[in-house]
Amino acid sequence: PKLAFARALHALYPLPELPPGVHDSAVIADGATLGGGVHVAAQAYVGPGARLGAGVVVGPGAVVEADAYVGRDSFLHARSVVGPGCVLGERVIVHSGAVLGADGFGYVTTQGRHEKFPQVGIVSIGDDVEIGANTSIDRGSLQPTTVGSGTKIDNLVQVGHNVQIGKHCLICAQVGIAGSAEIGDHVIIGGQSAVGDHCVIESGALFGATSGIVPGKRVRGGQMYFGAPARPVA
Repeated sequence: PKLAFARALHALYPLPELPPGVHDSAVIADGATLGGGVHVAAQAYVGPGARLGAGVVVGPGAVVEADAYVGRDSFLHARSVVGPGCVLGERVIVHSGAVLGADGFGYVTTQGRHEKFPQVGIVSIGDDVEIGANTSIDRGSLQPTTVGSGTKIDNLVQVGHNVQIGKHCLICAQVGIAGSAEIGDHVIIGGQSAVGDHCVIESGALFGATSGIVPGKRVRGGQMYFGAPARPVA
């Protein structure tokens, strides 16, 4: 019944159709490519070499940086950012204030100082992904940070560099995922949970709110976990 109700609401309250075109105050850099029916709103920016698929919407003040790709029918809400070279699939929704492709938190400590480790990877997002407001997904240090098709990420989530997230996951608000964590398909992570670096979460695992997954740990799939450190729920 809830699915039928959701579909009825889509029919009764369709999203407004935005006319194709580029607002006079938007900036489209030389070498950018725009597909048919693209809508670029006021004060948006599309960088050199960036490519927008057919039907893409770039909201007010949103930024698509150099050489990034945004797949067809994707929607970038106001003030969202797609970083240089990052790749978004089709029908991706990025809510306001989200940043995809900021530098990962990578440093080398030498003689008591922290020297920056260059972050030269990208962010790669699959089809039908939704990314909440003010969420940050960092670019990889060497390899891409990836989010699989159908995954939904809530507001205020931090995804670190080199993280691999599978398909059809649900990641709730204020979750923090440290660098190089691997998350399988159909994983659910409750709000304010912390995922340690270099851990592996197998497909089908479920975590209650405020769970803590220990760095480097492998967590079996198909079970529910709760607590910090996270333990199976009997």
